[in-house]
Amino acid sequence: MNPEPGGLTLRFEVDGDDFTSAGQASVQVKKSLRQLGISPDIIRKVSIAMYEGEINMVIHAGGGVADVLICEDHIAIRLEDRGPGIADIDLAMQEGYSTAPDAVRSLGFGAGMGLPNMKRYTDDMTIESQLGKGTTITMRVNL
Repeated sequence: MNPEPGGLTLRFEVDGDDFTSAGQASVQVKKSLRQLGISPDIIRKVSIAMYEGEINMVIHAGGGVADVLICEDHIAIRLEDRGPGIADIDLAMQEGYSTAPDAVRSLGFGAGMGLPNMKRYTDDMTIESQLGKGTTITMRVNL
């Protein structure tokens, strides 16, 4: 993610298989956006999209990196993992579709709403995935 002049860039490592720290990046982004005076509606959208992405990285990819770029007119979020990749992106985008294991579902995660919610709460979202190499999701929330 290339920083724009005057933009603020935040970077977070997301630990895989660690549900106790999952969501910490979205909490930090939320705090930063509040300090910058961003509207609560935008903060809510960004926080939901970030959290869903973090949880997906924990469940499916063994972790990854979350980059957030806060610009004058938008917030860009880039989530990159080194997981197994998504075999069928269209199927993965369907509400309720999940490949989460039963152990994860028993914790209350893996309902198949992560990717649909990420799309719902952002103005633009793209998914690039290669089987065996990982997935990169880029989202944009306009200010």
